[in-house]
Amino acid sequence: MKNFLITTEIKCLIITLVIELFVGLVITRKKEYIPMFILVNILTNPLLSAILFYININYGLDLRRIAWVILEIIVVIVEGLIYKKAFDDLKINPLFLSLILNLSSIIFGELIDYYII
Repeated sequence: MKNFLITTEIKCLIITLVIELFVGLVITRKKEYIPMFILVNILTNPLLSAILFYININYGLDLRRIAWVILEIIVVIVEGLIYKKAFDDLKINPLFLSLILNLSSIIFGELIDYYII
């Protein structure tokens, strides 16, 4: 079970990274942003997943769904603040960039999970 969870989380992180890197590059056109996009996702994605897993195990799926929405909003804000601090020449609002990246990974990640995996 433990190996399955780790494998699943790594797979989800990789899918998120691919989607957010692609969308981030399309929006910003800046290859030099790639390391920060990767670092931000390596910091936030596993933490979010671990918290949601804990909530699901201890409090059930209904609370997990509510927590997911709240935590995703927090992730968008935190990532937006990191992008604001890291990218001096960003042409788009960093919170909006974070929102677009996260929505992209949620939507396309769900589509990939449903139709491919």
